Amino acid sequence: MAITGRAVALVALGIAVLVVSPASGAAFLVVNLVIGVLIIADLCLAGAVRACTFSRSGPTSARLGQPVTLGFTVTNGGRRTVRARIRDGWVPSAGARPRVHTVTVPAGERRFLETVLRPTRRGDRAPVRITVRSLGPLGLAGRQGRHHAPWRLRMLPPFASRRHLPAALARLREVTGEVALRGGGAGSEFDSLREYVVGDDVRTIDWRVTARHHGAVVVRTFRPERDRRVLCVLDSGRTSAGRVGDVPRLDHAMDAALLLTAVALRAGDRVGLTAYDSTTRISLPHTRDHGLLARMSEAMATLEPALVEADHDGMASAVLRASSRRALIVIFTDLVPAVIEEGLLPALPTLTSRHTVLVAALRDPRLDELAAGHDDVGQVYAAAAAEQTLLRRRELTALLRRRGVEVVDVPPAGYAAVVTDTYLTLKARGRL
Repeated sequence: MAITGRAVALVALGIAVLVVSPASGAAFLVVNLVIGVLIIADLCLAGAVRACTFSRSGPTSARLGQPVTLGFTVTNGGRRTVRARIRDGWVPSAGARPRVHTVTVPAGERRFLETVLRPTRRGDRAPVRITVRSLGPLGLAGRQGRHHAPWRLRMLPPFASRRHLPAALARLREVTGEVALRGGGAGSEFDSLREYVVGDDVRTIDWRVTARHHGAVVVRTFRPERDRRVLCVLDSGRTSAGRVGDVPRLDHAMDAALLLTAVALRAGDRVGLTAYDSTTRISLPHTRDHGLLARMSEAMATLEPALVEADHDGMASAVLRASSRRALIVIFTDLVPAVIEEGLLPALPTLTSRHTVLVAALRDPRLDELAAGHDDVGQVYAAAAAEQTLLRRRELTALLRRRGVEVVDVPPAGYAAVVTDTYLTLKARGRL
């Protein structure tokens, strides 16, 4: 049973009657009797809550940041009209609107409602419960009950770096020679023969073919490697939980991995994904199937940072199992001594001996802002600490490069684009 504001207002009116009545005792009995009868009658005339059934319809997955509209059907299987206020309860991070639906469902009929979700986090979102309050014709009281209509909405990584995809594909076309004349030495795989033009590298002249073509000098043209392997490795250890620009480092890494995968698949390479902290969280084998991008998004949707130190020896073993042939290993991690010196460096020799390794680190732009502040004593101390941190990152970058590792260390604004551009540069140089 539920009492509404109208019943409270009716009680207040009854008190006013008692105040002005000369016979307060009799008035008290009459007022209480009238209010009680009206509430009981209203309650008896309210539609049955248990006779209602609920079902949902709509998408089961969506990109984070996009509003999702779910259909919501109410069916009245009872004998009386249901005048209801329905609260569709979801977890707070689902951002459900409206929270309460007001609907009238005659007996034997159904009504269709909509709930719009604006989730603020990745992962699976499910409704908690449906609370129904069926009111009587007078709106004084009603029946209340709970129902369940199961649903699961999986919020995928937002893929905000999609905006860089046209520029990355344009660079890919330049690398593969689709928009410009292919010059000698561009790439490492033989492509075709053509006549020499001024500016060509004389080392690409094919003298045997030239001897058979009297009066024409023929050069060999090359194209970037195809059908190579790229493995994206997400470090899901404790450092990936740190936030940069109010977004976890792991989410930035996912975004960069999606852009890199989209370009690499378009280039004809095979791409795989591994997420590792103390154990393997995700393992997707190398493939050229363009459906990989959707499978990656699905797998990464529920991945959360583990508050443990990443086991880089185990990570190296997982990488070697996933890539038996030579590949570009892109490790999305952080440039801090605890990760690089104590974890990654001891495991590097087993990787660099068989693969090309790229460490993709995300630099907090707040460090550059603090390093530029010198207005007061507090800012000077903060600038000194920030500069020391930046210096340490540069030292770690130099150390990794001496070990034969490519390093990217940029702020979030250009992170995904720079990682993909580095891949294209390595591809053009034949280093995959």
